Amino acid sequence: MQTRSGKLIVSPLTALLVLLLAIVAAGCSSSPKRPVFYPNAHLNQVGGSMAQQDIDACMQLARTSGVNETKDGEVGRKAAGGAAIGSAGAGAWRLVKGGSVGESMLAGAAAGAATGATRGAIQSTEQSPIFKNFVNRCLSEKGYSVIGWQ
Repeated sequence: MQTRSGKLIVSPLTALLVLLLAIVAAGCSSSPKRPVFYPNAHLNQVGGSMAQQDIDACMQLARTSGVNETKDGEVGRKAAGGAAIGSAGAGAWRLVKGGSVGESMLAGAAAGAATGATRGAIQSTEQSPIFKNFVNRCLSEKGYSVIGWQ
């Protein structure tokens, strides 16, 4: 951080790190979603307590079968994609307007990486659709009717 004329200036890297930490902390604090059942005959017969045990068992079966629970790897992939797009866009703009193409590409890459990393951080805390499908099928085979997750 530097001061210029009494104003506080935060480097883009510092701002990006603070933003990413806040997003990751928010994502980590939310509890994972769980299946919600339609009250069919099977659910009415076994009751809510047994249904929760079956949910836990199916979620554990998915994990032990090698299914990732969250969308791991989204942060790096999204940041790299954002950096490439930002760099190309800023470089093309600078070619048209004149000036330092290299500086513009670097600035565009930083902005694109920040955007991509933020989006990836948000998505990396979401449950994987494959994990949800695995658990839904397991529960369906036990007689439950899953209507969604919350």
